[in-house]
Amino acid sequence: MTDAETAPTGATPGTDWAAWQISWDQQQEWYLPDREERFRVMLDMVEAAAGPEPRVLDLACGTGSITDRLLKRFPKAQSTGVDLDPALLTIAEGTFAGDDRVTFVTADLKDPDWPALLPHDSYDAVLTATALHWLHTEPLAALYGQIAGIVRDGGVFLNADHMPDPATPRINAAERELRHRRMEEAKAEGAVDWSTWWRLAAADPVLAGPTARRFEIYGEHAEGDTPPAEWHARTLREAGFTEARTVWQSPSDAMVLGLK
Repeated sequence: MTDAETAPTGATPGTDWAAWQISWDQQQEWYLPDREERFRVMLDMVEAAAGPEPRVLDLACGTGSITDRLLKRFPKAQSTGVDLDPALLTIAEGTFAGDDRVTFVTADLKDPDWPALLPHDSYDAVLTATALHWLHTEPLAALYGQIAGIVRDGGVFLNADHMPDPATPRINAAERELRHRRMEEAKAEGAVDWSTWWRLAAADPVLAGPTARRFEIYGEHAEGDTPPAEWHARTLREAGFTEARTVWQSPSDAMVLGLK
């Protein structure tokens, strides 16, 4: 096993949550080399709309990647992380243990009653990245309606995700070929992919149980839809946001902002 494939192990009191966060970030960056750029733009837009002390809902929060960057940039911010994945929530809760700025909620975003589990009725910003493509368009549109009811007037929703343009298949194919060639080169040098990362988590004595429960919930990989950015902007306006448009874009991904 290479150094890049070595993940932290041990009993709960000695678990190195920072090392697990780093390993998750590295695995995600293998797929998304511009991941930090989208986070930067996301937080720029939060600051522009809500200022430096926002109350944020980190939707489908995973290990808390957005929350981590939020609090480093805005120390007086507050974050509520929502997810259903027990393994990633275990890492998130371990990472932010004792930080009273952060709360985590276990909830299924397909459950129409999930907003009732939140500690606050409204938020300055709802943020999510590389997560909602697990949903098909119908439940995603319904979720956007629920989010519109959570974001305060003047607040924002930002979704950064896979949003390829179906009108440019040749461009899409060329970009995909280059991206995957670079991914294979990085993997040959020791980069860890999705399936390898989860095998490491399953082998860890602390994460083994939560990881097993995670695969009972999701299976190997959920398959949703990846509509273009225009669909997201239009659906957000239909859901009750006064304005919505793309605020960041790469050849395959985009970030859409809805302003309440």
